[in-house]
Amino acid sequence: MENKTLSIQGMTCAACSARVERVVGKLPGIEQASVNLASEKLFIEYDPQKVRISDIKNAIEKAGYKVREASKTDTTDEDRKRKQREFEVLRTKLIISAIFSVPLLYIAMAPMIGFANLPFPSGLDPIYYPLNYALTQLLLVIPVICVGYKFYTVGFKSLLQRSPNMDSLIAIGTSAAVLYSIYNTFQIINGDHGSAHSLYYETAGVIITLILLGKSLEAVSKGRTGEAIKKLMGLAPKTAIVIRNDNETEIPIEEVEIGDIIVVKPGAKIPVDGTILEGHTAIDESMLTGESMPIDKNAGDAVYAATLNTTGTIKFRADKIGAETAFAQIIKLVEDAQGSKAPIAQMADIVSGYFVPIVTAIALLAGIAWYIATGSLELALKIFISVLVIACPCALGLATPTAIMVGTGKGAENGILIKSGEALETAHKINTIVFDKTGTITEGKPTVTDIITAEGINEDRLLQITASAEKGSEHPLGQAIVKGAREKNLELFEISGFNSITGRGIEAKIEENTILAGNRKLMDENNISLEDLKGASDSLAQVGKTPMYIAIDGRAAGIIAVADVVKESSRAAIQSLHKIGIEVVMITGDNKSTAAFIAEQVGLDRILAEVLPEDKSNEVKKLQNEGKIVAMVGDGINDAPALAQADIGIAIGSGTDVAMESADIVLMRSDLMDVPTAIDLSKKTIRNIKQNLFWAFGYNTIGIPIAAGLLYLFGGPLLNPMFAAAAMSLSSVSVVTNALRLKRFKPMK
Repeated sequence: MENKTLSIQGMTCAACSARVERVVGKLPGIEQASVNLASEKLFIEYDPQKVRISDIKNAIEKAGYKVREASKTDTTDEDRKRKQREFEVLRTKLIISAIFSVPLLYIAMAPMIGFANLPFPSGLDPIYYPLNYALTQLLLVIPVICVGYKFYTVGFKSLLQRSPNMDSLIAIGTSAAVLYSIYNTFQIINGDHGSAHSLYYETAGVIITLILLGKSLEAVSKGRTGEAIKKLMGLAPKTAIVIRNDNETEIPIEEVEIGDIIVVKPGAKIPVDGTILEGHTAIDESMLTGESMPIDKNAGDAVYAATLNTTGTIKFRADKIGAETAFAQIIKLVEDAQGSKAPIAQMADIVSGYFVPIVTAIALLAGIAWYIATGSLELALKIFISVLVIACPCALGLATPTAIMVGTGKGAENGILIKSGEALETAHKINTIVFDKTGTITEGKPTVTDIITAEGINEDRLLQITASAEKGSEHPLGQAIVKGAREKNLELFEISGFNSITGRGIEAKIEENTILAGNRKLMDENNISLEDLKGASDSLAQVGKTPMYIAIDGRAAGIIAVADVVKESSRAAIQSLHKIGIEVVMITGDNKSTAAFIAEQVGLDRILAEVLPEDKSNEVKKLQNEGKIVAMVGDGINDAPALAQADIGIAIGSGTDVAMESADIVLMRSDLMDVPTAIDLSKKTIRNIKQNLFWAFGYNTIGIPIAAGLLYLFGGPLLNPMFAAAAMSLSSVSVVTNALRLKRFKPMK
């Protein structure tokens, strides 16, 4: 299976996005087709052996929409420029439409409200010059119809393809008004001057103008939903200085190739990912890691695109360019999340698929019923047009994606990368969070604190032997012991054999001696008595220190205690999670005493201690079997299965690529306070979506019956089609505006 995102142009409402999903979904080999109306993107998961991209494009174009496949050099900036051009065209159409529809409305309405005190051309008086009155309105409405031609071309085409959309409703409604008015104009020509009072040209003109106004406001609002991406894009440099033929040449970033030697001077941004070849500097990586202090970099160190070189000049080799850089991956992550759908959107999608045909049927039935009841074709026509125009599938289609775009964008601004709409929605249901201890609750940089030796063994000798055995280990505890020995300038021995025993420790050979270093389980499995060390071990564990037992040739030689410092943010983060009613669990391979000490320091609810790495996912599963909705927070390779098993996996950004790949949410700043912030953001975004859906459904539930004449039936007012058009435009704008309130979201403190 492969994934691809296509830009779709020409969609106007939720019925359009539902149609695109339907025509693409019917093709063989399509696993998933999901359209985001707000970003105008189609996400597809497909089997290239069964269907080609050209087949998908053809199916979409046959349905009446344009397809634009994003190229590798395509950027969000280019997409923004394209949307700006589209907005300028829309604004021009609105201005032209308003220039003609305002006088049209004045000419049509002034005689009705009495123009004794209003300036009005006497030659257009409907009583004395009814034909002039009718023809002037016809001439004024023609430019408005020409400007809004797309409503008719798209609307009637969709109607003929038996997939009507919002444009179809507008096209039918305004066409009915214009055709009825043309019929009455002919009646005036034939001598029926009373028909001058049955003209509805202004209804068609004002409806088109108001809908263009609504679409312009909507375009402005929708443009603001993607501001987070624009801010990220603004961080990227546009050019790079490369060495070509021993000369420094400045070239556009798109022309940089892998292997190029790039020069970056103080104050400039790193253009692509690479490895330093020459020079020494400090680089501000805060936009990637959230680390406020610049990081020293020397030859051999990695540098990343969009980070800031602060002090020295460096030369580095380009290793990753374009879409492969870490910076581009972050932007793609945010874009993918903004283009994805949350499960809550499914209800709106289902309704959208049936919405327009149902509204058309209601409009016809209401019009016919009123005509039969009153015999008035004008009244029936007014109701028919009002029902068609007030119905708004736009609001339904925009309710979810706009909130997700703003929510995920706001997360990205705060260093919280939410990978999908589904993750965003699920996060608000979380009631239990499992934290890995090492590197998550603690700094993950343990240090040697105590050395306890058995009789006849010197402390430095024990540290020297253990560090020699551990120098081949990648475990943080082993590395801490090696670091402790080097700080004391102890010379390390050569080892003739090394074996890492998962979840227990290591075995090594030094000068024909067999060294075992690890936890109690390792000692028990090798029948090594720890009786003499039990008191010291218990004392160390009670104060949060991890005892590592060392045995030489089958006899206990001592304990080296290592402690891992708790992160400053851990306690505050756990308190914040408690405030929003979430149970906090810690999972660790450490013994129960050490785990209990850490738990007491940070205020944990529950401890899962002495858990082997491969059993972490099983422990998460056990919590899920208790009926809990579980999030797992971790940073290591051994956390990846648990991150994948959890309902939501949250990876610490300073962790491994594997952990970040397995996670649903990535915390770029490695700050645990971002965990409650992510949950809070999810809750607020879902609340916003529910408000939007309530407004969209509620608006149509109330608006359509009023337009159908429900109030008029009981002596109330009859809804004018022009007011229906204004209300319809307002509903879309209000949904997007409500979503934009999320931009005021503040991280938890």
